[in-house]
Amino acid sequence: MSDLKTDLGDAYEKMRNNHDNVHKPAHYQGKVECIDAIESAVEGLEGIEAVCTANVIKYVYRWKKKNGLEDLEKAMWYLVKLTRHLKEKDRELS
Repeated sequence: MSDLKTDLGDAYEKMRNNHDNVHKPAHYQGKVECIDAIESAVEGLEGIEAVCTANVIKYVYRWKKKNGLEDLEKAMWYLVKLTRHLKEKDRELS
């Protein structure tokens, strides 16, 4: 059993060090990793505001390396959703 764990562990490490869509997907790599940029951008936000902000960043970050125009359209969808939410929130406070 110990050998199996070692073999699986070695295989897992090799997978992580190669092209790894779970831990380091190529379409989220750059000078700043996308998850780090999102984490910084949503600090202090909650709920739908955090979700929409994160998704706008995610789709704009990866559009060129993954789904092209479709990702830009998704980013716009979340930006419109966030904008409408904030306008409605502002109306409720007025």
